[in-house]
Amino acid sequence: MNNSNQVDREIISKLSNYDSATVQNASILVRGYINHTNDYSGPGLTQYVESKKTIVGYAITSKWTPLYEKESIDDRKLEFFDNIFKMKIPVISVLADVESIPNRGAIMGDGMAYQMKSLGSIGVIVGGNARDIRGIKEANLPLWATGHVPGHGPFQMTEHGTTVNVADLEINQGDILVCDFDGITRVEKNIANDVIKMCKEVRKKEKNLHKYFSMKVSTKDWENWKKLKN
Repeated sequence: MNNSNQVDREIISKLSNYDSATVQNASILVRGYINHTNDYSGPGLTQYVESKKTIVGYAITSKWTPLYEKESIDDRKLEFFDNIFKMKIPVISVLADVESIPNRGAIMGDGMAYQMKSLGSIGVIVGGNARDIRGIKEANLPLWATGHVPGHGPFQMTEHGTTVNVADLEINQGDILVCDFDGITRVEKNIANDVIKMCKEVRKKEKNLHKYFSMKVSTKDWENWKKLKN
């Protein structure tokens, strides 16, 4: 493993100690507010297969069509899976439905889950429908998707390694994704170390807040708190 991969693994390991909301708060403190489409996922995303801890990895992106045969499309699924296999750092597979009638057929199932996990994926994010949810759970691959259905038609991957949109979040190949029950927070690689440092400050501030209001406050305590905030 080269030095860059060692650094990448260290970043991923440290970010996994925090939840997606804490990371989003820390990111704001580092680079200010940005458009939500470049920051965090919208409410249409659901975690169907949960994980014991925050899942953090580098995005491997792809676009799929699950309903109609596309004669002009060179289906390159194996290249996508090969990219997962060749990565030496934790990756999250990202699939987006780009069918002419989107979000009708499934673009993720249990067979793919077993394959992706075996090749090195630590989670999968689907901008579209998954199916075989119980099977994906048995594969023990954390899953986020915008819906689920029982079937699909002619099934093709149109391209991979490009920008995709999942639940109103733009995801690029190689983005750092922090994923948990709340959804996904995107972290820019060039500020990742600063975000990690700021996460500690956010966590400390929140801990103090929770402790202060863990019981009924007196009038004096409340007035003192307001003075600190003014």
